This record gives sequence, structure tokens and C-alpha cells, in this order.
Amino acid sequence: MTDTETLSKLRGVVLKLARELNATATGEGLTPTQASVLGLIAFRGPLGLTDLAQLEGLNPTMLSRVVGRLTELGLIQRDPNPDDLRAIRVEATDSGRLLHERVKLLRSEAIGQCLDELPAESVRSIVDALPALEELALALRRSTSTTGA
Repeated sequence: MTDTETLSKLRGVVLKLARELNATATGEGLTPTQASVLGLIAFRGPLGLTDLAQLEGLNPTMLSRVVGRLTELGLIQRDPNPDDLRAIRVEATDSGRLLHERVKLLRSEAIGQCLDELPAESVRSIVDALPALEELALALRRSTSTTGA
């Protein structure tokens, strides 16, 4: 187990990276939350609203606002769930999928530009750490799905 200070630094770095990457979507006219919700819907959709709220960690009121705005922008569509006609599923439209791909490209370009500015040794260290970071992400997903956090 790693010491508390190191764990805190890792958490801080991950949060800073996420914040900076989320900011790249604002150039496309989306808030970071809207871009994140659109990304989940485009990647995993169609999704029920309950599932979407759990995956994104949003309360129902906030999710309703975000889904409403994405629907107004024509980026997602709301349809009855064929398994439960009382429930709604959301799915990305063609425009939503295209915008999501643009956001992903912008984020990749931003990372690439920053990596170009770093020393080669730092880039190698980051690339070498990717498998371990992927394992960490999976472990966090398993942990939060079993604890409900």
C-alpha cells in the first residue's frame, strides 16, 4: 500500500488531467458535464436515465437539465424503452456522435501537443505507466460498482 501523501498526489493529478481535458469540450459549445454525458451516451448508448445517472454520478435534477439541453441541441434523442414503456432511453444522434468524435480528437490533439513539449524520458514514463493506470481505472470501477459509491 502506498502512503497517504502519494495517494493524494495521484488523485490530484488525475483530477487536474480530467479538468483540463474536460475544458477542451467548451470550444465545441458544451459544458464539461454535457460533453461527458454525451460521450457516455455515444459510447454506451442507448442508455436508460437511471443507468446514465449512476454512470455519470449525477443527481436526477442535474441529469434532467443536461439531457434536456443535449436534446435541444439535437445531439441526443429520447425514446421509450421497449422493455418498459414508462421509462426513457437516450441515444446519440448522428450529430451527437460527430460532435463526440470531434471532442475526442480535440482531447487527443491537446495531449499530443503537450507530450511534444515534455522531455522524451517523461513521455516514455507516461506511456510505460498506461497499463498500470488502466488497471487502476478498472479496479476503481469494480470498487465503486460493488460499494454503490
